[in-house]
Amino acid sequence: MSRTAKLKLLVILLALALPVLVRGGDSATELERVGLKLPLGIPAEVWSYFVPNDNRMTPAKIEFGRQLFFDKRLSLDGTVSCATCHDPGLAFTDGKSVAEGIAGKRGTRNSPSLFNAMFNSGQFWDGRAASLEAQALLPLINPDEMGNASHSQVIDRLQLAPEYVRQFQEVFGGNLTIEGIGKAIAAYERTLVSANAPIDRFIAGDREAISAAAQRGFALFRGRARCSVCHTVNPSFPFLSDQNYRNTGVATSSPGFEALAGRATQAVRGGDQAAALRGLAKEKATSELGRFMVSGSPLDIGSFRTPSLRNVELTAPYFHNGSGATLKDVLSFYSKGGGDDPRRDWELQPLGLTDREQEDLIEFLKSLTSDDARRAAQESKR
Repeated sequence: MSRTAKLKLLVILLALALPVLVRGGDSATELERVGLKLPLGIPAEVWSYFVPNDNRMTPAKIEFGRQLFFDKRLSLDGTVSCATCHDPGLAFTDGKSVAEGIAGKRGTRNSPSLFNAMFNSGQFWDGRAASLEAQALLPLINPDEMGNASHSQVIDRLQLAPEYVRQFQEVFGGNLTIEGIGKAIAAYERTLVSANAPIDRFIAGDREAISAAAQRGFALFRGRARCSVCHTVNPSFPFLSDQNYRNTGVATSSPGFEALAGRATQAVRGGDQAAALRGLAKEKATSELGRFMVSGSPLDIGSFRTPSLRNVELTAPYFHNGSGATLKDVLSFYSKGGGDDPRRDWELQPLGLTDREQEDLIEFLKSLTSDDARRAAQESKR
């Protein structure tokens, strides 16, 4: 069973409130031990389930990971840290269309928020990393991001920092390893949970927590606008994503996409699928092929992970390539039925939303901004 299928099963089981899913012992005890208080809206059992048994949380490990996350020494030229593309003041995004790494090199995809990333079915827009631990290590050796030639180069540099050598020994009981670096960063990222938004208080029973316009938008979201088909509303798994990979037609805006898609289809049908994917991966444009570059299935061409909508007000620009500048742009795109791609998800149909309906939906989307994320955004502007 794939990780995505397992996650869908988990959502069903959570809806039935089966306590057997708690893997790490008593979830409340673990949260207390690491000093983490979950916000209103996130069940403790869900958080605990997504903490792997081979990387349990400790305060020392979390602090070590936090320091690494903000340290530019992880990059080749000392100019880029994890926080460069995942700024706490921007809900752990960067406000740019696509990520920018060392020497101003531009990537091909928008930096997704790290809030609630621990609950994703896979990391990155295409899900190519199965865990936060795996994801944390890939930007280190990406030439357009942190630019290191190898993970060994990162370790050699960190060996020159006595505080890291000491902390690693205290946390992991040995010498610095790249696997341990990934685990520490992932442990910190599992503290980046976000809820406690007006919508959470509304669902909890406070009927005045969101405005009348936002309430109309919520009804549209679950009704005629059909947003909840992909951005599922489930109090047991409250991240407004089905954790699936869908083609909404965004990639068709990329020049030459149809020719690229045709070439990709022919390549994997020609024999050695793995070799074909390796060959395609050498071309930067193949980023637009999305999940296909992971699965090798032509059905996944142009498909990308359904993102969470938590704090979406703060994470512009939107879509995997940053082509949607505003929430209004996004709603206009979906009101028209998405992009013109014959592989587009069949769930997408023209909606013909009025300007008033789109404004109400935007008010609802703003109600998904957590108090903490909004406060951090305001403080970053001072």
